[in-house]
Amino acid sequence: VQLQASGGGLVQPGGSLRLSCAASGFTLGYYAVSWFRQVPGKEREGVSCISRGENGTVYADSVKGRFTISRDDAKREVYLQMDSLTPEDTALYRCTTDRAQPTCSGSIRYRMGPIRGQGTQVTVSS
Repeated sequence: VQLQASGGGLVQPGGSLRLSCAASGFTLGYYAVSWFRQVPGKEREGVSCISRGENGTVYADSVKGRFTISRDDAKREVYLQMDSLTPEDTALYRCTTDRAQPTCSGSIRYRMGPIRGQGTQVTVSS
C-alpha cells in the first residue's frame, strides 16, 4: 500500500508542470486525495484535494485559478496540473490519502493522511 509522486523538476517562472500520484496495493478511487507542499522552515501547506468520484475539489487560495487537480481511477492516479508557476511555488510536493475519508470535507484537506508518497521536488527559477 503506497503512493508515488512524480513529475517534478526545474521550470522557469510562468511555466507549467504536471504532477502525478500513482497508487499501488489498494483502490485509490474510493478515497479523497490531497496534495501538500513543504518548504524547509515553513509550515506545510495543503494545496489541493479531490474527493471520490470527482465530487468535489478544493484549492488553497495561493494556487486557485492556476492549479487543477484531477483523477483517473482506472489508472489509479491523481494529477496536479500546475500553470503560471512562480518562484513561490518551489517546494517538495507530496500526495496523500486516508482510506477512512472519501471526501475532502474531512481532515485530509488539512493534514496528511497515513498513506503518503515521498514527494517530488518542484523548483521554479529563471
